[in-house]
Amino acid sequence: MDTEKINKPTSGYPMIALFLIFLIGGILGLAVARLPLSAIFVVLAIVMTPGFFFVNPNESRVLTLFGEYKGTVKNNGFFFVNPLYQKQKISLRARNFDSERLKVNDKLGNPVMISVILVWKVKETFKAAFEVDDYVSFVRVQTDAAVRKLAGRYPYDNFDDHEEEVSLRSGLEEVNHNLEKELEERLDIAGIEVLEARIGYLAYAEEIAQAMLKRQQATAIVAARFKIVEGAVGMVEAALAELSKKQIIDLDEDKKAAMVSNLMVVLCSDKDTSPVINTGTLNH
Repeated sequence: MDTEKINKPTSGYPMIALFLIFLIGGILGLAVARLPLSAIFVVLAIVMTPGFFFVNPNESRVLTLFGEYKGTVKNNGFFFVNPLYQKQKISLRARNFDSERLKVNDKLGNPVMISVILVWKVKETFKAAFEVDDYVSFVRVQTDAAVRKLAGRYPYDNFDDHEEEVSLRSGLEEVNHNLEKELEERLDIAGIEVLEARIGYLAYAEEIAQAMLKRQQATAIVAARFKIVEGAVGMVEAALAELSKKQIIDLDEDKKAAMVSNLMVVLCSDKDTSPVINTGTLNH
């Protein structure tokens, strides 16, 4: 037996009536009728007591008899089983696990801090009860192991490898999907169903955080400058074309070069330019 088996026990209400009959009848027989045999009914009532139990919604009881698995009770209600059965309580409710922030190395060897949020529940009570010692602890340990493995498969960002399309920071949808798949494979042995798994916290480790921040800022500045220059070239090109088309002024190559230089300085400068008024000719 290596799979879950559903046990449908006897309702506890008829048996509680029988229990009261044995108990009250035995006590009355001893106290009123003075019948020694009435003690048997009292003993039977006491023996029946461990057989009663109840199951709340989204809970279960795993039944064993002298080490032999007898099934799992998942129905809600009040029940009675063999008083010798051992009844292990296992919750079927969804649970939320927020892992600690772990320091791990990404694909490029950079130390990063990462944590994961996992939503899970017990799917197969047999595996949860007998395949692992403590299924709650098993979930914690395997989640940490899965996070470490996942972080080593992706770079934090694609600064050093522009051909790498997926990174921990930019490819969260794919990363979270692979994290769920990894956890499902690891936790299946304990009968655990993964409802959701996603990265909850992600950042560079403290020792390189400032350096990486400056690197990100420099990359953003270079990208912004590239866009500015690209736009400025288009504006200068359009200006020269309009001046030539409308014949507003006749510019030779030297004057065009000077105009282009001045416009590029004005358009690409990160500070306000100071205009200079020429009171002479264009050649001075």
